[in-house]
Amino acid sequence: MLPLELRSCNLDHEHVAHSHDHHQLILATSGVTELALEGQGGGHVTSRRGCLIPCSRAHEYQGDGNNCTLVLDIPVTGFTSLDKDAGIERLFDTPRFFNVPPGLNQLAHSLAYQLEQYPALQNEIAMLLLRALEVYLQDSPAGSLAGSQPAGAGCVTQRLDMGRLNAWLDQHLADEVRVEQLAGLCALSPGHFHVCFRDMVGMTPLAYVQRRRLEHARTLVQQRSLSLGHVAALVGFRDQGSFSRAYRRYFDVPPSRDRQSPLVI
Repeated sequence: MLPLELRSCNLDHEHVAHSHDHHQLILATSGVTELALEGQGGGHVTSRRGCLIPCSRAHEYQGDGNNCTLVLDIPVTGFTSLDKDAGIERLFDTPRFFNVPPGLNQLAHSLAYQLEQYPALQNEIAMLLLRALEVYLQDSPAGSLAGSQPAGAGCVTQRLDMGRLNAWLDQHLADEVRVEQLAGLCALSPGHFHVCFRDMVGMTPLAYVQRRRLEHARTLVQQRSLSLGHVAALVGFRDQGSFSRAYRRYFDVPPSRDRQSPLVI
């Protein structure tokens, strides 16, 4: 019988794109995390908005570095009380965001504290959180659910000024970059911008920002004139460790080894 896995964490500025073989519930007690579900943009996890991610559904996220986030991993099989619980399983019939009322947010605060104080009760705390969410979603009006409709519904294809976007990005690689800022440059709403950007470029705005950071970083790394920690800061990473992990995932080689490779003239 597999246990639930509940943890309280801080999601940093590192961009992550993946899927996993378990369901996942994400609630924040503070801060903001940008989160895209299967390419549908405009999504944020905040103290007022949570997210349900079914097994094997692709998603990507990037935190603000100042959030406190509860992440609950739920095995699809092997957990007896869930295997027989159609109510909880229905929570994960589709990827979606949902509004978090004050009562549920207060409960999340309390459970995050209880988890810190009594980690051995993780499973019981996780089940209480799931039950509370199930009851809330059953009792809430249909309009309280967000994100059920594909973000691209009704989107009018529109060309984006990539030259202007790239120039702005290159001046702000060391800063936190939010989808709202990029959308504002194009006079579009964040959700509309996200869909139009993905249609035109073939990736989400956050993935594109990450790619531009790393490609600029590689130029700096191979010049060998700056420390890796300095390069990381110049392209917007909080520390050298997260920079090195992202660099290796993208280029399939760590920056330290890339720096040692012969220069091509």
